[in-house]
Amino acid sequence: MGRQGELATARRLLADCRVVTLTGTGGVGKTRLARHITTDLARGFRDGAAFVELAELRNPELLSTMVADKLGLHDQSDRPPIDAIVDHLRDSQFLLVLDNCEHLTAACASFVETLVASCPQLTVLTTSRQSLEMPGEHLLPVPPLSVPGEAEPASPAELDRYEAVRLFVDRATAVRPWFTVTEDNYRDVARLCTELEGLPLALELAAVRLRSLSVRQIADRLTHRLALLTRGNRFAPSRQQTLRALIDWSYELCSPAEKLVWARASVFSGGFDLEAAEHVCSGPGAEQGAIADIVHGLMSKSLLVAENHGDVMRYRMLETLREYGRDRLGADRTRVARLHRDWYAGLTARFGAEWIGPDQVAWTRRVTEDHANIRVALDFCAAEPGEAVVGLRMANQLDVYWTVRGFLAEARIWLDKMLGRAPRNTPEWVFAHRLLSWCALLQGYIEPGTAALEGVREVAELIGDEVSGAYVDVGWGLANLFTEREPLARDQFAAALEVFRRHGVQHGEGYAGFLHGLATAVSGDFETGRDLIRDHVTAGAAIGENFWRSWGLWALGMAELFLGDADAAEEAELAAFRLQQELGNRVAEAFTVHIIGGIAVRKGQFPRSATLFGIAARQWRALGANPWNFGMFTKRIVEYGAISYQELGEQGYKRHYDRGGAMSRDEAVRYVLGESAEPVAARKNPLTRRENEVAGLVAAGLTNREIAARLYIAQRTAETHVDRILTKLDFNTRAQIATWVVEGRRGAAADRS
Repeated sequence: MGRQGELATARRLLADCRVVTLTGTGGVGKTRLARHITTDLARGFRDGAAFVELAELRNPELLSTMVADKLGLHDQSDRPPIDAIVDHLRDSQFLLVLDNCEHLTAACASFVETLVASCPQLTVLTTSRQSLEMPGEHLLPVPPLSVPGEAEPASPAELDRYEAVRLFVDRATAVRPWFTVTEDNYRDVARLCTELEGLPLALELAAVRLRSLSVRQIADRLTHRLALLTRGNRFAPSRQQTLRALIDWSYELCSPAEKLVWARASVFSGGFDLEAAEHVCSGPGAEQGAIADIVHGLMSKSLLVAENHGDVMRYRMLETLREYGRDRLGADRTRVARLHRDWYAGLTARFGAEWIGPDQVAWTRRVTEDHANIRVALDFCAAEPGEAVVGLRMANQLDVYWTVRGFLAEARIWLDKMLGRAPRNTPEWVFAHRLLSWCALLQGYIEPGTAALEGVREVAELIGDEVSGAYVDVGWGLANLFTEREPLARDQFAAALEVFRRHGVQHGEGYAGFLHGLATAVSGDFETGRDLIRDHVTAGAAIGENFWRSWGLWALGMAELFLGDADAAEEAELAAFRLQQELGNRVAEAFTVHIIGGIAVRKGQFPRSATLFGIAARQWRALGANPWNFGMFTKRIVEYGAISYQELGEQGYKRHYDRGGAMSRDEAVRYVLGESAEPVAARKNPLTRRENEVAGLVAAGLTNREIAARLYIAQRTAETHVDRILTKLDFNTRAQIATWVVEGRRGAAADRS
């Protein structure tokens, strides 16, 4: 609704300045303007733009981690995430937008200063209620929307040129679709917009009042409120008084139960769903069974915003309204914060208990949606006396999530915080050290990884927790595998696996199973190791599990590459890569692509090998990781790279390597999978990549059981894919699928000729 002048000024400033900060009072529309600018200017930056919302972030230590995640950089290195961000953006022409910096000004200033000094083509736009006060920063004050002023407008038509009026009318028609500016009300509309000083949030809150009041009634009541507020605090900035008056009015018009829920909901960060609200916001004055109606009432007053996330509606509160609600919590703050922590502790417990199975993609998405709330809950555990054990338990239950999403450095931050406050002789303390070691080792940080395990086995024995001791054995096994002590690693994995099986700990079996097979294979007993890995993969397929099965397929391909058959290695690695795409596990992707590059060397496909090594190198950089600290994996990959380099020569190798490094993500995925042409019938193709693959196997005459075996998936999963293909294509028989595939291939061939 306007802002053309500010957009033009922003374009001019961002063309000439490296750091621009949009400043202005709360509710003035800084975030909305920043989003407009990002959309408007992103195409002008060769490497794109990223918009990072910081309102939900409470811990300045996680600023770099949050930005790295938004950039798709998994913090899997032994360096701070800021270093990975610098490496990623060093040669990029990129626009980075940091929204709501006012509560993190010192951290944001230091962060931006580091980036700008190291990345010469980077431009940074921030929004804040105050300047970051850093060298080179240019301020762009965001004024309120234009208003009619004190002079009375001559007609309704004249009002349309004012931005505040256009916004108010837009929001008013959302509340009362028949609302228009008329001869009867245009003077009151002008007075109201002027009284509200063009503040977008104030205008939206006022528009809601049209459900029960006329424009004149709203303006009269607001004038009275402002007079009272000015007498109470005549030195407060005028716009602050205006917004406070509107929020106070909105608060007073809420029912007692709505006031309580507004205050209690302020503990959420980011969004929340109805179940979370019922747990956290219920209590004296707002019974659990009434929360749904109360939330609906707050939405109708524009105090909560609803957003559809698949089958679940989630709610969020604008930061200005959240701050107001937080101020109203008073003595109830700790009780509500503990309820909030308890709810998300329950979520992490469910994640840990239900991870093994067919719902891993959904669970990863669910925890990602609530990551901001989990951070708040962990902050509570770290700050509140006696709660560190609960915090350790939560972090431990998310161990696979930290890996899949690449938040290894963040996991280490939380674990370090809690371990200093938690009692030593507990299973949580033991498991936390194992997880701390796992994160460090996957980052290639061998010494801290092993140091985290020193003396922990003895504590596990002292408290008589055999399962915790087995997890420590897995940690030591991984450390020994990465330092080329494979026989010792094999024995440690075997001992841990026996304990996990005896206690029925599927999660532990997932960790130890594929590693035991891999360590056995590379220790000299290839056949036994291969069989162990295959058993692990088959067991995972039977229950529809993706994460550990993909690692098992990776281990199988690695063992076959080093010691067995190149075709079998390729089949396993491509199957692993497909599962990694489904889960979004980009940490595992880089390992897998490097192995596929080695397979190409074994097969004499040297241009493909160099291209794959280029793709893998870019993936490692995106992870901020170093692939050269992983024992035999590193040693053999270096050998294959040297062979490819020798066969192609310096110029030839560099040409193909650079080609891989320059590919877009989608191009790289298709290249890894060998899809050099468009997918089957791409221009009229409603199928996913996996469904296209299944369709191709149906066309080749394979049964569902054979498809399942070929793709390392459960037969039930194969049947589901075939059913979806028939539904999407509106077919009834497998023969129709086969005909469709053949015709699609002919069309693709004709396009290439």
